[in-house]
Amino acid sequence: MRGGTLFRDVDYRLARTEEEREAIYALRYRAYLRIGVIREAEDKRLTDKHDHAPNSWLFGVYVKDCLRGSIRIHLLTRDCRESLCVDRYGDILHPRLDRGEIIIDAARFVGDPDISMPELPYSIMRLGFVASDAFNADTGLIACSPEHGRFYERFLLYKPLLAQPHTFPGITVKSVLIAANFKADREKVLRRYPILGSSAFERRMLFGTDGLMPLPAAA
Repeated sequence: MRGGTLFRDVDYRLARTEEEREAIYALRYRAYLRIGVIREAEDKRLTDKHDHAPNSWLFGVYVKDCLRGSIRIHLLTRDCRESLCVDRYGDILHPRLDRGEIIIDAARFVGDPDISMPELPYSIMRLGFVASDAFNADTGLIACSPEHGRFYERFLLYKPLLAQPHTFPGITVKSVLIAANFKADREKVLRRYPILGSSAFERRMLFGTDGLMPLPAAA
């Protein structure tokens, strides 16, 4: 990774307007269709009810002011349980939340399929790590294809929570559920990839928090 050079060109923006959201939905559709994990849709957009969940942050990732990626971050706690993963894997996740775990669920990861930028996936996925720091999370969570799961295992030390792949509504390939023990592995990951680190100022700007866990509407 080019480290700081890359981040001079990257801007993380919380999608606050319908225009910003629609651009993300269109990017998702184009990227997911390109790799063959969804079917064609007349409206050429990919969205679901969780895009407006009260415990989610929908980010656009801009490179030189052009939308090039997106990710949706869900804060899951005993009192905030809305996400696709909770819908699909509630039998695994509800007991953990009942015990008081704080989980960051990074969903709807997407990068622009029309550009060649090897560092882009790292700059997008970084938001999940920053969110885990912002909320002092116990666990980082991702549902993805087995192939992408191997990337997260190498990069962020994720491990399978559910070995048997399952399907999600509207997605034509099966996903595995993987998780990182954030508190245990944080320092090890940061030593390998210092660019994942963040300042209190950046965390406050992105998530509107000093660890008090507000919901996105308050950000």
